[in-house]
Amino acid sequence: MIRRLPLLALPLLLLLAACATTSQNTPPETLYDARLDTAQGQALTFEQAVARVADADIVLVGELHTHPAIHLLQARLLAGLDEISQADGRALVLSMEQFSRADQPVLDAYLAGRIGESALIRDGHAWPNYQSDYRPLMEFAKAQHLPVIAANAPKPLVSCVGQEGPAWLDKLPANRRSQLARELTLGDDGYRQKFMASMHHGDADGNARRFAAQTSWDDTMAESMVDYLGKHPGRRIMHIAGNFHVEGGLGIASRIASRNPALKVALIVPQTGDETAPGRDADVRVRIAPLPERWLNAKEMKQDMGALHQSRSRDCSQWLQPSK
Repeated sequence: MIRRLPLLALPLLLLLAACATTSQNTPPETLYDARLDTAQGQALTFEQAVARVADADIVLVGELHTHPAIHLLQARLLAGLDEISQADGRALVLSMEQFSRADQPVLDAYLAGRIGESALIRDGHAWPNYQSDYRPLMEFAKAQHLPVIAANAPKPLVSCVGQEGPAWLDKLPANRRSQLARELTLGDDGYRQKFMASMHHGDADGNARRFAAQTSWDDTMAESMVDYLGKHPGRRIMHIAGNFHVEGGLGIASRIASRNPALKVALIVPQTGDETAPGRDADVRVRIAPLPERWLNAKEMKQDMGALHQSRSRDCSQWLQPSK
């Protein structure tokens, strides 16, 4: 039976129809444009790109946070995969880095119409750019009755892993410990090597703690999806996350494979130039214009990073009590 689109979904679909990718032979000209191709440089239409990943169990879509072309493409991909799901009967599920396991009841309440958007944003600890960048995904999921997985680990607990080390997790009460992956991948794999190469400061022990925090995100997101498919086999998941977690298949994808190697994972990876990430090639590359430079000099960077470090310093002992 073909599902009819609710009126709530029509504005989104009109927007999607108006915003196609750029010509395959021209580079992106604005921050809303995207060019799709294979890892070998073969141009793809939007329809070809969706078909290329449609047989995967999990489609990982990397993003440059706040990049308008990527967020627009994510909305188009969700609608495109839902159309395929309606045709082949494999129910579609949206999974998000932007919400943590602790916030799953809030997401479920919003999708069921029991709370409004303000409560979702406040009690679900939505990212500051939720309304501009993630609202279209959530509203499409709500209109089409798609489940949404709050896949990530809570940021305060991950920050404490970075501050105290992974052994700190053993001190957590069970209901808090369950908000992070049961096991963290701490070996010297390609992802750890990539992460350490990105560190330009800090001592070895500090960077090891930082990597434990980093892989807490990836292991938790991977475990959330693997566990979901274990309970709901045959479904198709589209997951969105920052590109560092996706590119090269070294982050989330490798953690999925270690938990269930039978699952097929497809990668959709944005790139702003001719750079190639180590590891596995993307199934679909998204060529986009670069965002403005974040820092123009070392002074700006130090000011920004200093404020970030100060905001992340916390008393981790508060989390050692069971949550209410």
